[in-house]
Amino acid sequence: MSSTTVGRPENTTQRAVLNTLKGSSGNLVEWYDVYVYTVFATYFEPEFFGGDEPNAGIFTMAIFAVTFIMRPVGSWFFGRYADRRGRRPALVLSISMMAVASMVIALLPTHDSIGSLAIVLLVMCRLLQGFATGGEYGTSATYMSEAATAERRGFFSSFQYVTLIGGHALAQLMLLVLQVFLDDEQMSAYGWRIAFAVGGLAAVTVFWLRSTMDESMSASDLDSVDKESGSLRTLFTTHRKALLTCFLITMGGTIAFYTYSVNAPATIKATYKGEGLTASWINLTLLLFLMALQPIGGLISDRIGRKPMLVFFGIGGVIWTYFLITYLPQITDPMGSWALVAVGYVILTGYTSINAIVKAELFPVRVRALGVGVGYALANSVFGGTAPVIYEAAKKSDHVTAFIVYVTLCIAASLLVYIFVLRNKSETELDREQGHAYASTKASPVTHDAEVVS
Repeated sequence: MSSTTVGRPENTTQRAVLNTLKGSSGNLVEWYDVYVYTVFATYFEPEFFGGDEPNAGIFTMAIFAVTFIMRPVGSWFFGRYADRRGRRPALVLSISMMAVASMVIALLPTHDSIGSLAIVLLVMCRLLQGFATGGEYGTSATYMSEAATAERRGFFSSFQYVTLIGGHALAQLMLLVLQVFLDDEQMSAYGWRIAFAVGGLAAVTVFWLRSTMDESMSASDLDSVDKESGSLRTLFTTHRKALLTCFLITMGGTIAFYTYSVNAPATIKATYKGEGLTASWINLTLLLFLMALQPIGGLISDRIGRKPMLVFFGIGGVIWTYFLITYLPQITDPMGSWALVAVGYVILTGYTSINAIVKAELFPVRVRALGVGVGYALANSVFGGTAPVIYEAAKKSDHVTAFIVYVTLCIAASLLVYIFVLRNKSETELDREQGHAYASTKASPVTHDAEVVS
């Protein structure tokens, strides 16, 4: 069977690995394009806001937050498209939009050339990227969950966050490489443009890879598509409990993710400013560490279940957020900074490594991409994308303690959902689907997948 054939390919781990690699490669490039913005922000913000704008840092992070407005819209569009036309075409379209936006940003004129119009064009490009990212998460989470063998769903689906974090790591690596060859003046003049251009060019290869991967929806699923497939009305009426659960699962996880993986690296950069490449090395090795933890977390969940992993994250996040935000700015020893964030990343893995599969297991195939995408995007837009700008504003107004309380309460609210709403169950929506293209022909002895309590 051709790799591009829609239907039911032979069920093998080898095929699951191949399709996971093809699907996650696009995820890697898309999230590189997302995070290259925050990693290179200090270099390009004077180019768009002028060198004398005192609030340039807040405005730059505000643009990062504004792009999250488009994520629910993107999740609706791509979720509907993926549930009606298939996962593969939706993923191909998503990566195409992201690539175009990255190339345009790399070529944008600056404030000195066209004034405030430069900011407007930057916002428009980032809105397009937010739209594409909104579709990427739900569709790729669905694809990798469906493409996995039943007994290793946690492991295979964990590669969504391996590549999501990998995109951030690649952006940090790009910064490190450019810092070696360019000075600060050159980085501000054109170094950041190189970083965005690389993301756009990398998508050409990913476009080909995604166009050759298997469709994870079976032929019978595609043949049975009707007006209820990918329908918001169906999602909000028939599956509203699953949608609300998806939103609440995401709430604490997404705010912790952006607080730990965006705010913490920014704090390290500020702490070691003027000390060469120290901050870049710390942040890069930390992200590589977080990447390595994801498959481990996925494997553990395949043995003990998803719920214990989420509870571990919730309890750890409630305790550790205060220590991370309070003491990280005070530490001036690189190993101390590394260790403080590393503990946070171990805790965070309880959420990141399995959140894709937990959400995919909540919905049936006809609304899975839509349900996962919308539930994630709404929580991500409200709580995740706003975390960096709220933190910047809190620092400027000396209200960091209030920010700590805010993040801790969000994680605590999700923890209650993990404890009282989810349960470990050996059969989920993925298992019930007779037409699931990659489901194992033998029942896994221990799956313990998380499901909403009836």
